[in-house]
Amino acid sequence: MAPAADERTLLPLIAAGDSAAFGQWVAGAEHSLRLSLRKYAAACDTEAVLQEALLRVWQVAPRFTPDGAANPLLRFAVVAARNVALSELRKTANPVIDEDVPEVAVEPALPDPLLRAALVECREKLPRQPRLALETRLESQGGDDDHTLAERVGMKLNTFLQNFTRARKLLLECLKKRGVEP
Repeated sequence: MAPAADERTLLPLIAAGDSAAFGQWVAGAEHSLRLSLRKYAAACDTEAVLQEALLRVWQVAPRFTPDGAANPLLRFAVVAARNVALSELRKTANPVIDEDVPEVAVEPALPDPLLRAALVECREKLPRQPRLALETRLESQGGDDDHTLAERVGMKLNTFLQNFTRARKLLLECLKKRGVEP
């Protein structure tokens, strides 16, 4: 699981009622939450379960206290989603749970040192302007829109977007040459 934005940064904003921060968190967490509900898909409406779990996260966020481990809000959301699914299953006469579907770990995977080295090497090989656009967007962690980022580095929006697109293309080509398939 690799949330789009760091929970440590977003959690205080979400707790304060910032719906944009919550939306940003949901964008990064949704895939993992959906995967965690796969085993219940045949027995209940997992979309409704997901929506209910997200509502519970939003309601609990002002009182939520992280435990110090990685992705505390995501882990809470997974438990909330599972509890909602189980509650829905209790209402069903013959619940069918796919026990062959493995539980999904919500802890982030450990970084691959070879992949990290390849990424660093490929980023360093990027031309100056595309590298600047890429690094500016990465440093922002989704906190600023592209127009703001473009102004920050002294580029017009279109130029910034073209440089970012070029950086992604060159980075992918470089990684493929090193045997890394996206």
